[in-house]
Amino acid sequence: MSSGSALAPLAIGASLMVMIYAGGHISGGHYNPAVTMAVLLRGRIGLGEAVGYWIAQLVAALVVGAVVTRGVGASLSPAGHALVTAVVAELLFTFALAYVVLNVATSKDHSDNSFYGLAIGFTVVAGAAAGLAFRVLNHSDK
Repeated sequence: MSSGSALAPLAIGASLMVMIYAGGHISGGHYNPAVTMAVLLRGRIGLGEAVGYWIAQLVAALVVGAVVTRGVGASLSPAGHALVTAVVAELLFTFALAYVVLNVATSKDHSDNSFYGLAIGFTVVAGAAAGLAFRVLNHSDK
């Protein structure tokens, strides 16, 4: 969201939605370690498979982090009250993401549905929009 665009949350959520529709039938849409943990706890995958996903996710995160933060530096690091707020928001929206994935993508009640990518993508839109709103409010008092 460092672009400053008000459309960034929609772009982020839409990107995840498209990735889930494109690869969900292959991997189950395990693009987030918390989602993998939730699916493991639900019993939809085994520990060995989860560890494989986590390794791939960690490597991907390190590569993307190196690319995205190149030249940005410490401006991405909140401190004090902003850090606590960011951690709480991250926890809440990670819970929401895992909850939605478990209820639309792994539920026996919704097998063979066609809406899971949209539901998951818009959960991320909500989280990203809230993060953008927090960022705007946090920087408006400076």
